[in-house]
Amino acid sequence: MHITVARQPDGRYLLRPSVSVSGVPTSGLGTAEAAALVHTWEREYAPRWVFTSVEHDYPPLVAHGVRVGRCTDLALTEYLLLGHAGRHGESRTLAAAYARARGLPPPPETGGDHHETGDEPTLFELHDSGLPPDVDVSEAADVVHDDQRQRLRGLPHPDRTRLLTAAESASALAAVEMSADGLPWRADVHRELLTDLLGPRVPSGQRPRRLAELAERITAAFGGRVVNPDHPGSIVRALRGDGVDVTSTRAHVLRHIDHPAVPPLLEYKELARLHSAHGWSWLDQWVRDGRFRPVYVVGGVVSGRWASRGGAALQIPKVLRECVRADEGWTLVVADAAQLEPRVLAALSGDRGLAEVSESADLYTSLAGAMFGREPDDDDRSRAKIAMLSAMYGGTAGEAASLLALLRRRFPHAVSYVEHAAREGERGGLVRSRLGRTSPPPSEAWRALTGGPGDERNARRAAREWGRFTRNFVVQASAADWTAVLLATLRRRLPSPAHLVFFQHDEVIVHCPAELAERVGDCLADAVRETTSLVFGPSCPVRFPMPSAAVRVYSEAP
Repeated sequence: MHITVARQPDGRYLLRPSVSVSGVPTSGLGTAEAAALVHTWEREYAPRWVFTSVEHDYPPLVAHGVRVGRCTDLALTEYLLLGHAGRHGESRTLAAAYARARGLPPPPETGGDHHETGDEPTLFELHDSGLPPDVDVSEAADVVHDDQRQRLRGLPHPDRTRLLTAAESASALAAVEMSADGLPWRADVHRELLTDLLGPRVPSGQRPRRLAELAERITAAFGGRVVNPDHPGSIVRALRGDGVDVTSTRAHVLRHIDHPAVPPLLEYKELARLHSAHGWSWLDQWVRDGRFRPVYVVGGVVSGRWASRGGAALQIPKVLRECVRADEGWTLVVADAAQLEPRVLAALSGDRGLAEVSESADLYTSLAGAMFGREPDDDDRSRAKIAMLSAMYGGTAGEAASLLALLRRRFPHAVSYVEHAAREGERGGLVRSRLGRTSPPPSEAWRALTGGPGDERNARRAAREWGRFTRNFVVQASAADWTAVLLATLRRRLPSPAHLVFFQHDEVIVHCPAELAERVGDCLADAVRETTSLVFGPSCPVRFPMPSAAVRVYSEAP
């Protein structure tokens, strides 16, 4: 049994069960009425809920205490299916999906090349007026749902893509629930840290005391010439005036410069970033009732990674982890997948040697031993990491090329896998993740540059750059597949009242009563094993360690 949930532009709900339910009003429902009905049907039938968009339809229900077990998110499914067909730029509104399903001319396209612009994928816009006047939202949703199931059946690996759409839909549920539940956050500790590091709070537009002091030290280091440390051009000109030729003021560049202004500059940059991204204004806006409540965007990056809409949820500085503290009598269970992407490459490529390396909890140390044939030291480990990152990202600078050549000799199947993806990208082709996420095609401008007469040097450069993108896409998107299935599996396994409160690429935090911490840790371990089996098959030899730690404060996690 499935039940379609559609929230209309006026905020009222339509519920459409796939089987007849007599005597129950299912249209024109207020949020409280809809929530009560969803809660009852979830308990009685445990159906698969079909949401036009979880991001749009689910939050008001969650605010009324509703939690559902499983669902299909039509918006995310449409995005994945359009991508699989190489139609990333087509409109993904409900009206457009309905038109495609009915063989009608779709409304004008509203999508874009978000892989180039950095925009988030467009989800269903339920205020769209493109539906025929005699078709309501829930009817359109049912038509789209049937069409999507038929399209899924026609794919080369339908079981994999069904797993992906189910996991992505469950991830959407988790994202809404995490926003509602919030990450435990001590605002008083945050304010104290800001005061210790920056000085007392000052009016907007003014520098806190510590930043003002550092700005004065920077000016003094340049012989009294006034320099604006917030303006990279001012720093570049000042350094050049002292005979230091630089083109960037990024921290990794400054660290290699011998100049008295560099130490205060580096400290200034770090504290200024904290002040602007997670200062007092951020605290006022994003933390309330002892919780940090960001809005997560599932699949907000073209590779399938999550993004956040405000709040910089996926970039919590280490210094602020002190603020994340469990409630009294509760604990935080923190788990981080170790070196996830190299392990994903080992599983994708079927490279037995790299699979053996993955048996180690520290893959890079084990990789160094296999590459150099000796007991590795820290330098060997760093060089092995450079080799692996070069394979996955296409780096060739410095000694990366020679290290990559050595990696190719030791692990030919792994390196061949990403190099094949790179070549496909250089030709303008599409590549896919393990479960079927599909890379976007290059732009028409790229095709004109690489496929026609013109600047051959720029054409080769553009081809190589797109090849680097597809090289990494197959690994990063497959890692996103793995983490989506992990979230779905873990969410289903967690004992009540334990709940997910944070997710960041390959790290999760569960908030639970202290007496449940060990059980939650076991759930995590079981979820990792189940996820690996589901994504890569039951005989996958690659180990995916994800050790968990129960802590009161996030900063205490290893």
